[in-house]
Amino acid sequence: MGNCSIILEFFLMEFSSIQELQVLHTSLFLLIYIATLMGNLLTFSAIITDPHLHSPMYFFLSNLSLLDLGCISVTVPKFIVNSLTGNQSISLLGCAAQIFFFLFFAATEYALLVAMSYDRYVAICHPLHYGATMTPLRCLWITVGSWVSGLIYSALHTGNLFRMPFSGSNIIHQFFCDIPHVLKVSTSEVRDTESILLVSSTTLFLFCFGFLTISYTYIFSAVFKMPSVEGRYKALSTCSPQLIILFLFLLGGIITAFGPISDTSPVKNLLISMTYVMLPPFMNPIIYSLRNMKIKVALGRIIKSIFFPKTGMSIIVKIKKGENV
Repeated sequence: MGNCSIILEFFLMEFSSIQELQVLHTSLFLLIYIATLMGNLLTFSAIITDPHLHSPMYFFLSNLSLLDLGCISVTVPKFIVNSLTGNQSISLLGCAAQIFFFLFFAATEYALLVAMSYDRYVAICHPLHYGATMTPLRCLWITVGSWVSGLIYSALHTGNLFRMPFSGSNIIHQFFCDIPHVLKVSTSEVRDTESILLVSSTTLFLFCFGFLTISYTYIFSAVFKMPSVEGRYKALSTCSPQLIILFLFLLGGIITAFGPISDTSPVKNLLISMTYVMLPPFMNPIIYSLRNMKIKVALGRIIKSIFFPKTGMSIIVKIKKGENV
């Protein structure tokens, strides 16, 4: 290596050197993070505790909530701590862990969205065969396959990125270890191998995107042929949240792959990264909870049991005694 020093830690982007601005944007990130945690945890709890939501669509949605929790927890808490302490460093192992888990959760979520589109296709286009097709065991295997595929995808990229020591710049112009920025300071051999992996990933990505396009083409064709306006509205209401989430997810992927990498504009990098790191996990529970009556009812029960436990217990006691409520 000659006189080159091997990098053992990286220094992440600092949003601003002004303390007031640091406190302001840290508070904003903390509020978004807490809201995301609460929204996804409530959605997951509602699906798990309510027997009316024990169906394939909500089973996939509960996994989606877990993935969103993991995806945002990989990056944002570290950024908040760094901003409050003024220490922007991250170890080489910590950087590898961030990339591994972020890719793991993101790739698994994309695979799960593909599975959810197939679930909606069977439910709308072949409703009579839905129970026989989307059995609990098959749904479990589909979900396990999504998690395993995300694990393999993440391991391949992370293993390639960190298989050789870094000896260039240790400055990452992003608030977390993102692949494009880490790749920029890696060796040429790693970049060449990563290019091959990205081409292979893009091919698989386009194949899945084609599957999604065909599925939703059949879905909308079947929906618009429904004679009942109420039936069309109900079918569209179950598909539109997934389409919105898919759009947000694809937007983040496109920005990640083709977005510009700036070394001089931390605000620009921060805003770009927010579109795919924070926006989808924050929006997913809002999209589903506000548009789905069953989830809203289940959330209402959970909130009442948390804040008014005595009222709920008294009602149960009265019901057991046969009194009028």
